[in-house]
Amino acid sequence: MTDQNDIPTTEAADDALQAAVDDEARVEELITEVAGDDAGADAIEALADAEDIDADGVLVQEPVQDDAVLDDIAEAEAILDEDDLLEAQEPPAPKPVSPYDRPGKWYVLHTQSGYENKVRQNIEARRASMNMESRIHEVVIPMEDVVEFKQGKKVVVQKKMFPGYLLIRCSLNDDSWYVIRNTPGVTGFVGAANKPQALPRKDVENFLGTGEEVDAEAPATPKRSAGPVHGYEINETVRVKEGPFADFSGEIIEINEDQLKVKVLVNIFGRETPVELEFAQVAKL
Repeated sequence: MTDQNDIPTTEAADDALQAAVDDEARVEELITEVAGDDAGADAIEALADAEDIDADGVLVQEPVQDDAVLDDIAEAEAILDEDDLLEAQEPPAPKPVSPYDRPGKWYVLHTQSGYENKVRQNIEARRASMNMESRIHEVVIPMEDVVEFKQGKKVVVQKKMFPGYLLIRCSLNDDSWYVIRNTPGVTGFVGAANKPQALPRKDVENFLGTGEEVDAEAPATPKRSAGPVHGYEINETVRVKEGPFADFSGEIIEINEDQLKVKVLVNIFGRETPVELEFAQVAKL
């Protein structure tokens, strides 16, 4: 027979159920009261206290991002980092410096024709031996590329822009003037009343460029492109030297510099006929 005291009464069961409901309500109340950046952690601790368990044992599931999304984010960050790195590594391009803006002023020296290179070497040697580096800066022989036609072929040759003249950049005073003027081969400065006259910016940049073509650190022989020198002009009358129309004369109506040819209007049996000839096949009258 079962003891009456071992059977729980209905009143006791109701009390136990009510206690469980009260505990759950208390947990929800504690979670609701939690505020701030650590709300999740505080809620876990409150829940652990209510359930009488270790807070470290409560597992919280982190939100999981799709692998494709993570790859896109990583790629975008890599591109941004690479662009920032390139911008940091690429220094700004230096601004070209015109030869006119270098220290000193530019003057023109008259020399013995054909001795320009020798005179330049003499000035540079005297500058070093007489400690005038701070006053005499550089000496330049202006050169130009000229297209010429030799034996019917187009060739590019370098020629002196101003034979018998040099350009010199210096800070002129009595000492530097004496060193330059008494250099063997120098006949004098170019200027009114034998007084050295500095070149204006327009002339300096015309002879030496604007700074993009010439290195500002090292003196260099400048080059200036020149038009082709073939010696012929439109409407000029020339004589045919060779070929089936030898000894005929005619007027040039077209010049083809690329193919080294001219088109001449030749009078054949009373009728003017255009004939294409090479430069080597015609001559001036």
